[in-house]
Amino acid sequence: MQNINTPWTFLPCLHRLFGVLRHDAAVPVWIDTHCHLDAPEFQGFALDVRQRARAQGVRLCVVPAVEAGNFAAVRSLAHEQQDAYALGIHPLCTGRAGAADLQQLDAELTEQRDDPRLVAVGETGLDHWVPNADLACQRHFYREQLKLARKHGLPVILHVRRSADALLKDLREIRPPQGWRGIAHAFNGSRQQAEAMVGLGFKLGFGGAVTFERALQLRRLAAALPLSAIVLETDAPDIPPHWLYRTLAQRAAGQQQAPNEPAQLPAIAAVVAQLRGISVEELAAANLANALAALPRLAALLPGTAS
Repeated sequence: MQNINTPWTFLPCLHRLFGVLRHDAAVPVWIDTHCHLDAPEFQGFALDVRQRARAQGVRLCVVPAVEAGNFAAVRSLAHEQQDAYALGIHPLCTGRAGAADLQQLDAELTEQRDDPRLVAVGETGLDHWVPNADLACQRHFYREQLKLARKHGLPVILHVRRSADALLKDLREIRPPQGWRGIAHAFNGSRQQAEAMVGLGFKLGFGGAVTFERALQLRRLAAALPLSAIVLETDAPDIPPHWLYRTLAQRAAGQQQAPNEPAQLPAIAAVVAQLRGISVEELAAANLANALAALPRLAALLPGTAS
């Protein structure tokens, strides 16, 4: 079996695929590995948002669910927009979830098991940043979703906010026989935690936060980690890059915070490429390789597949 931590053994094939997929000599192909096209900010505008992203070379978006109530929405969007989706319960939505939601998730994963656009379980994980969060409840839903991912043989998209050590503990305990695949979305932990995640089979998602000069630890990670560890994301409409961000003072003065969009991915990537001292084209090829290693079903969606 292919070692899930060393995707570079099939990189020559991906370079050929990358060349086929380029629709313009000046526009690399990108995968946004995490964006919420079903968010209220995009209601009625998802098609426009997606068209703007395609114009920037964003060929695929991965749209993760956050609760049982939007399972159908992300699946529908993925098929309408020729994208991919994941099904899961976000840690900040666990307070209003129950056993029936986990049963529904299991049933959906079973019913949609042959849907090539279903690529992972997620967004799941732990959030230790929000005050007064019910951490025991979060952990229960996280562990149960890890078990479902193991049962259905799917990768996992993790929510990591001041929770990397706790996430790692359960990942090690519930690990499938073949090992984990997946993405630690918006990773913001230490170098040691990053290496532990990568060692378990996860890629680390970098997005708009890395564009802020004050994000010193995050920028060090983006520059120093092996290129094979990194995938790119927007988390749209959240985590805008610095050029979209409005400070509290600006918002108080009446300037609205513009939503982040997947069309911003190439500009975010340019910052990461500069931090690493590599070309944008090299980073695009690595992002493609790493995304396919983390979420293998994406490969079938790239060269013009049917919905």
